[in-house]
Amino acid sequence: MLDWVVRGGSIVRSSGVERADLGVSNGKIVEIAPEIRSSAAEELDARGLHLFPGVIDVHVHFNEPGREDWEGIESGSRAFAAGGGTLFFDMPLNSSPVTVDAASFAAKLERMWEKSATDFALWGGLTPQNLNTLEDLAHCGVIGFKAFMSNSGLPEFDHVDDWTLLEGMKTAARLGLPVAVHAESDPITSALSARARLEGHTSIQDYLESRPVLAELEAVSRACLFAQETGCKLHLVHLSSGRAVVLASEFRARGVDVTLETCPHYLCFTNEDLEQLGAVLKCAPPVRSRTERNLLWSNLEHLDLIGSDHSPAPPEMKSSSDFFAIWGGISGVQSTLESLLTEGFHKRGVPLERIAHLVSRGPAQRFGLKGRGQLQPGFQADIALVDLNREWTLEKEDLLYCHKQSPYVGRTFQGKVVRTLARGRTIFQEGLGVLDARGEWVSGR
Repeated sequence: MLDWVVRGGSIVRSSGVERADLGVSNGKIVEIAPEIRSSAAEELDARGLHLFPGVIDVHVHFNEPGREDWEGIESGSRAFAAGGGTLFFDMPLNSSPVTVDAASFAAKLERMWEKSATDFALWGGLTPQNLNTLEDLAHCGVIGFKAFMSNSGLPEFDHVDDWTLLEGMKTAARLGLPVAVHAESDPITSALSARARLEGHTSIQDYLESRPVLAELEAVSRACLFAQETGCKLHLVHLSSGRAVVLASEFRARGVDVTLETCPHYLCFTNEDLEQLGAVLKCAPPVRSRTERNLLWSNLEHLDLIGSDHSPAPPEMKSSSDFFAIWGGISGVQSTLESLLTEGFHKRGVPLERIAHLVSRGPAQRFGLKGRGQLQPGFQADIALVDLNREWTLEKEDLLYCHKQSPYVGRTFQGKVVRTLARGRTIFQEGLGVLDARGEWVSGR
């Protein structure tokens, strides 16, 4: 007898969408067929719904331990589950202490086990101060190492100089782990920011001008050259411009092992929206022009995955007359799949299987997550059930974040996650909310 049969749904697979039943036993998908005749302990009527593989978000900041007043593992992971999420990778900064050695890793891992509603993995940091602890972090089970090529915004997590990045990549290559980089040139962004503030130019437009696309292009090029030299697996996070995607894909065509990530906010918003919405949409790199956004969409085929870069902060840190002083981070982990269905599938005709690849299969492939990221027999039964055509407007009350702020509030979506299954168990159901669930750790070892 099966544990579950999900009947009559439209299953989004890598080859396309097919109407079928899906059988689950012991947390795994065991059968997909037009009609499953086996009996099951429970059945779920999915007629009229689409089944997507659970979202794998490799880029979140849940800020715990130490900064639970910004977000927290419990609130962040519950919001993630409500958006169809089943596995997230937590970044090494924003928590206190930052995750740069075995002790800080152990402290974060303990909190994750206690509080996360979904499965989780942990990044380790790469800074000028911790080159000698990278091997320890690898033995602990980090999924990879994260480095900033420009100011991180936190004094306890320094950005890397060229030598540190080069040496860190050599070590990561030897350990077989990827290095994720925030690719913006610090000499360019720091000099432009300092000059603007010195002259009293602290508006939204001044901030935009301090972080030009050129700063991203220069850093992308440098990081790719270092990866080419060291043989390191490079992951470029939150690429904000179409030109950066084109440039990185050219390096990949020359044999560099580099994967490309963007975020929903770069696909959904422009600098014009930043002028209207203000601090709630501030991030680094910033959202770009309509031209750059359109170029990003037209180069979607070159992207490997999409992550939320969920990076919240208390309301008082998102308010200042000096736009440079405002925390640069967006709350969006709950809206990734729904925003891509709205802007990608409904407005631009992006195939559903391509969206599923970007949020599930692509991350699983890059980070070696066997048995995850696809809906097929033998794979973990991580499933997001979506009412694809439902139109609805996101209200503050819908948010499960610690702070009810997001640039997506007030936005009309087409496509709604109504249920999330993790290992065949319901962890979120519309009308009931997030159920009592605990995730499991995915080690990078």
